[in-house]
Parts: sequence; C-alpha cells; structure tokens
Amino acid sequence: MHRILSKEILAPDVARLWLDAPVVARKRRPGQFVIIRLSEDGERIPLTIADADPARGAIALIVQGVGKSTFALNAMNPGDDLLDVAGPLGLPTKIEPNARVCCIGGGIGTAVVYPIACGVKALGGHVVAVVGARTRDLMILEKELRAVADETIVTTDDGTYGAHGLVTDALKKLLAEGHTFDEVVAVGPLPMMRAVCEVTRPLGLRTIVSLNPIMIDGTGMCGGCRVTVGGEQKFVCVDGPEFDGHQVDFAELSARLKAYREQEAIALARYRQMSAQGA
Repeated sequence: MHRILSKEILAPDVARLWLDAPVVARKRRPGQFVIIRLSEDGERIPLTIADADPARGAIALIVQGVGKSTFALNAMNPGDDLLDVAGPLGLPTKIEPNARVCCIGGGIGTAVVYPIACGVKALGGHVVAVVGARTRDLMILEKELRAVADETIVTTDDGTYGAHGLVTDALKKLLAEGHTFDEVVAVGPLPMMRAVCEVTRPLGLRTIVSLNPIMIDGTGMCGGCRVTVGGEQKFVCVDGPEFDGHQVDFAELSARLKAYREQEAIALARYRQMSAQGA
C-alpha cells in the first residue's frame, strides 16, 4: 500500500499528489514513470514521476482527470492508500552534460518536461522552457519551471495569459532570433508534439517526444503500447517513453489512442452516476 501524503489542485481536474514510495523515490531518474492501481479490480494507470524527494521517500504525480480511473484517483485525499505503485519504469532521459535544450510542455505534458528540465540543469545545461495551455486557468508548473530554467516563455491559445498563440509560435520566434539548441524536448497532446517536430524537421534539430499510449503491464509483455518509430515496432514501456519525434508515426498512434474511446466514455459515465448516488 502507498499512502497519499498531500494533495494540491493545480488547475481544473488537475491535482499534484505526493505518495509514499521510498524505493521509487531513491531510484527514479528524469523521464521515467510508474504504473499505479487503486484497487484489486482497478485499471493500471501509467503516470510520469513529476518529482521526487528521496529524503522523505516520496514521489509526486500530476494527474489530469480524463477517464474513470484518473477522476477516481483525483477524488482521493491525504491519508488514503493506493494498492500498487510499480516503478520506476521506462528508460530515463538521455541528458548530455552542458547541453542547450528547449523544453516545451503543452498542458499536462508540462509535468513530464519539468523533471527533464531539472535533469538538464543538474548536468550544467542551459534550459529555455516554453509552457503552453489553452487558457490561463489550465497553466501548470510555471513557477517551478521559472525556478529551474534560464528562460521561461508562457503561451495561451486564447491570449488570456502570456503570449497569445501556440508553443510552436514561441519556438519559431526563438529560432528566428538566433537561439541555438542541441535538442528540443516536446511533451503534450499528439497534435502539439507533431507540430513541434514539423518546425524542427527542416532544420535537422533533434527533437525528443514522450509518448503515452495505451499501456497495461509496463514490461513489454502485452504489446498494448506498441508504436512505429523509424518503420520499426517499439514498445513505449521498455523502449521509451521517449523517442526521436521525427521518426514517430503520429497518425498510427493517434488512431490507436481512439480505439477504446466509446468504452472509456461509458465507464466514466457510470463512475459519475455512482459518485452522484453516493453523495
């Protein structure tokens, strides 16, 4: 059992949970994730380790309520216990010392970018962070990124905060102004990551994306998280979660992510109905 130590609401339907997980906290590295389960019959949910405190034996997960299981997780409170926290899983981010990296986070993807930015700075690198959201209320981790990055740029689709526009607009401006990077790391919705890759592709600028497809066991056994990268089949859980964005088949991945959309909607509707009856 893994106890929730604290809970903070970062944005509508987005919570940061600190969990008691001492082994994971000691071993985790930027880019890795855990798979959690709330109960014996619960869904297995892959979540990036957004932060860790080895001295306290705790890890932070940032959870966006999207389906039944993530809404149920965000409804839990400090003192409640999760049945399983398996990890750290996946390959850690490959970080070169003294690298110049543009870290781009869109929406909940900023929770993945943040530990990577911290890892780059820890090895003497230079970080420019670009954080985007649809609107101001959905912006997360801006303060944390400003504390670690050398420069932080904020964008909103509707112009309610920061620069009016997309993260790709900010990236194009940086490149036009002469900024040079050893690589770009982009994490967020699939259309955003694909758009970033199309900006960097003509420049031959290495671009890393972190993928979050359907995943069950997290050990490469089930094949549920397979993606096509450079014409080859890869398993995100053991070969990733990070890949060369210029090699990812985003169209195939997008189609796979929609495979259980109907079942997910039914499960969420039942959960909401049961929650309302329980209240």
